[in-house]
Amino acid sequence: MSQFHTDNQTFISVVELKVEDIKRSLSFYEQMLGLRIKTHVHNKVVFTADGKTPILSIVQPNQVLPKQQRTTGLYHFALLLPNRKELGKVLCHLLDSHYPLQGASHHGTSEAIYLADPDGNGIELYADTDSTTWHGSQGEIQFTTERLDVEALRQEGVGEHWDGIAPSTIVGHLHLHGAELDNMREFYHKALGFDIIVEIPNQAIFMSTGGYHHHIAVNVWNGLGAPIPPENSVGLKMFYVDFPTKQQWNKALNQLLDLGYEVKTMESSFEVTDPSGNRVRCNSV
Repeated sequence: MSQFHTDNQTFISVVELKVEDIKRSLSFYEQMLGLRIKTHVHNKVVFTADGKTPILSIVQPNQVLPKQQRTTGLYHFALLLPNRKELGKVLCHLLDSHYPLQGASHHGTSEAIYLADPDGNGIELYADTDSTTWHGSQGEIQFTTERLDVEALRQEGVGEHWDGIAPSTIVGHLHLHGAELDNMREFYHKALGFDIIVEIPNQAIFMSTGGYHHHIAVNVWNGLGAPIPPENSVGLKMFYVDFPTKQQWNKALNQLLDLGYEVKTMESSFEVTDPSGNRVRCNSV
C-alpha cells in the first residue's frame, strides 16, 4: 500500500463506471488489465487486484447511450502499481496483446502510460517515483510532462511472467472534467478538505492530502459550462472517497450542508453530487 493511501489520508478507493456492453468490458478489464472478478451479478461486475478488495466496478445501464463528447465526468481514473517493474510488466502485456496506447509521460512524480477501455473511458496506469525527489527549492511539488522512455520501461517487464495486475495495485487518483473551476475548488478543497497542490490558472487544479502529488484533479478542457451527460450514458457512475476519521468525515458532511449541498446520509457514509454532476460516496473508515 502506498504511504499516501493509508488510514491516515483521505483518498479515492473505488471507481464505478457505466459501460455499453458488459461482456466486452469484462473481457477487457480481466484479460487486458489483469483485474480479478470479485462478483458478477447480472449487469454489474466488481473487480479487485488482490482478490478481496474492490477497486473498480462496471455496470451496463438500461437503454445505455455511448460516451457523450465534450461533457463533464471522467477524464481518467488512475491505477497505481507498486513499482516500476510491475508497470513494465503491464506495458509488455499490452504491447504483446497489440492493445492501442494513447500516450506515455514522465511527470517527475510518476511514470505513466495512458489508454482507454473499449467505451472510451480514460485510464492511466502509473508508478510513483521516489517521493523525496518531488519537491523544488521552496518545498513545492514539481510536476513535469516529459517524454517517457518507453523502451526502458518495457525492459523492466521483458521475460517476466504475466499473471494479472500486481495484487497491491490501488486507485491512485481520479481526474475529472468539470464545467468550471471555482465551484469545484469549493467542493473538493473547502468542503471535502483536499489540499491544493498545483493550479494551472483557468485550466486545472490538482489536490491531495498528506503531501501526495494528487488524489483528485479537475480540469475544464471540455469547455467552460460543459454539460452534464445523460444518466444512462457511458462514463463515470460514482466514486468513493475514504476519510481516515469519523471527525473528518463529519466535518466534510457539515461543510457540504453549510454550503447548501443536498446530501444523502447513511450509517457510515453519505452520497453527494459535485457541481459538475459527478456522484461521490464519502465513507468513514
